[in-house]
Amino acid sequence: MSFERIDSYDDEVTGKIADNYSEVLIHLGEDVKRQGLIKTPERASKAIQFLTQGYRMDAREIIQKAIFDEDYKEMVVVKDIELYSLCEHHILPFFGKAHVAYIPNGKICGLSKIPRVVDAFSRKLQVQERLTLEIRDCLEEALSPLGVAVVIEAQHMCMMIRGVEKQNSSTTTSAFTGEFNRQETRSEFLKLITNKLR
Repeated sequence: MSFERIDSYDDEVTGKIADNYSEVLIHLGEDVKRQGLIKTPERASKAIQFLTQGYRMDAREIIQKAIFDEDYKEMVVVKDIELYSLCEHHILPFFGKAHVAYIPNGKICGLSKIPRVVDAFSRKLQVQERLTLEIRDCLEEALSPLGVAVVIEAQHMCMMIRGVEKQNSSTTTSAFTGEFNRQETRSEFLKLITNKLR
């Protein structure tokens, strides 16, 4: 049995973006007709569309499809969610992990929807600070929980391979609502995301 990945792209959009990539390559001094570059503009066009698929996703719709009534009022934590995004200042990748928690107030959501929400907001041109707030606000609006917590740890290629060129630096951002503004609750969350389960 063979496996073939199927990606769907609008031919017109792909062609227009590819034309622009050809122009960029020419301005950089490249020969777009040489063997190694003949298909590069089209491949780059599809790659950038894949990396920015968040523009075609609705995070609120994603989470609304899996909300359930449940009388559970303890912390729900989904940690170590891989994320990949593009810095809107340089269109270079940043990547890392998101840790998301909420305390239900009569409603819970399907656990797989939380990573999908992270993807919906991260797969577009972003800054880490706004990404953190967007994830928090989406859960807050959809679930009306007792509190939401989001922490993102990421490395930014715009700092690693250009500018200050600091390969070992990372950036942490956080956003909290409700019960997570209480020191005791926040400390419990931070302990849960930093400890490894045995």
